[in-house]
Amino acid sequence: MRARALSLLVATVTAAAIAILVLSFTRLSDYPTVLAVCVLMLIGGMLRFSVGAAYLASLDSVVIVTVYVMAGPWAAVVAAGVGYLPQIRRQLPLVKRFFNGAQRVLAVGAGGVAYSLADGPTGEQVLNHAPEAILAATLATVAQHVVNAGLVCLVMWLDRKARPIEFLKQVVVPTFLPMVGYGFLGLLLAVVWLGGLGPLAGLLVLVPLLVARWALSQYEAEKTAQAATMRAFIQVIETKDLYTRGHSERVSEGVGMLGRYLRLSENRQAALEHAGLLHDVGKVGVPTSIIRKPGRLDDSEMDAIRLHPARGVELIGNIPFLEEVKSAVLHHHEKYDGSGYPAGLSGTNIPYFARIIGIVDAFDCLTSTRSYRPARSVEETLAILEQDRYSHFDPDLVDAFIKVIRTQGWKSVAADQPAPDASVEASIDHDDLSLGTGGGATGSAAGPQ
Repeated sequence: MRARALSLLVATVTAAAIAILVLSFTRLSDYPTVLAVCVLMLIGGMLRFSVGAAYLASLDSVVIVTVYVMAGPWAAVVAAGVGYLPQIRRQLPLVKRFFNGAQRVLAVGAGGVAYSLADGPTGEQVLNHAPEAILAATLATVAQHVVNAGLVCLVMWLDRKARPIEFLKQVVVPTFLPMVGYGFLGLLLAVVWLGGLGPLAGLLVLVPLLVARWALSQYEAEKTAQAATMRAFIQVIETKDLYTRGHSERVSEGVGMLGRYLRLSENRQAALEHAGLLHDVGKVGVPTSIIRKPGRLDDSEMDAIRLHPARGVELIGNIPFLEEVKSAVLHHHEKYDGSGYPAGLSGTNIPYFARIIGIVDAFDCLTSTRSYRPARSVEETLAILEQDRYSHFDPDLVDAFIKVIRTQGWKSVAADQPAPDASVEASIDHDDLSLGTGGGATGSAAGPQ
């Protein structure tokens, strides 16, 4: 039923866009100006770039406001259709290509309606009616993004492959003000153009944007390379033990899920995920013989395990991360009742990120197979976390994490891991140590006594 409704929506949106485009072509008058802005739209449409990690933008967002001001809403619809042409080459299913183009035309058309209702001036009139032009351009930009977001959310709701509310929180809300800012740049381009520079105004406004795009792309490339390097480093460390392979990646994913639920800012969210990825980096200093030892660890070997958080901070100390990342790496084995290590911190004295990582760290440990025990189920592990709130974990964060897992789910890795080694009488994983399961020690995670 939903698939049929989705097909009907795409067909309706596409038909409406084609009708609006045809009507717009019949209403054009200033063809030289429209041709010039269409060229700018083509250039802008080809220059797509990342803004943050969540979405793509293009310079045609600037040009479309310019068209509203210079040539009116009908020309803007035509320019939107022309500006989408470079995107047809993208490796997407044909249905998505049609919908994306139609969605763009309808959004720009909605912006044109808003511009007209606000009595926005066009052509040289804007030079004498600047306040009206600013108001109309702002309303047109808002209308564009509201219609665009509404259509995307409707498709997501019908397709059920993504949650509309997450799209609104992670993409629409953070990008709204930047896109309004792009609209003001488009207005500036129109004023400079009409003021006498003509097409040269495009160079005056768009060249700085191209430089900014290049700088931003370099920044994004650097962040991507940095993340890939960290993941490769962690993978090398985790090859010491087949049973913990992928653990750091899963912890990073888990803390990311919880961070988004807690509505952390974009910068803190990124820092939390970095901290989750790097929390065990100090294991590089723990001898492989200790990590793979069959049987109970002696006191000196246990001390070597307990040193890995401090060694982790030493390793990342010269990397320009936020201090919150370092404190999370250092204190992710503290316990809420103060019985953890390395500093014996308790309650909210434990850094916030460390409290988050401690929960997800333990959760992934218990839902994974170890040499000395099989993996526990997700529900069994959540019950353990709930039972150990106040003693081991921050109770409020435990409640939040349980809601996240029960809402979004968790893919267990037990099937991809080796079976427990029957020859191992008692061993310990440093995450089990956080749970008080030191090779048969007490604690609800240790199971029945």
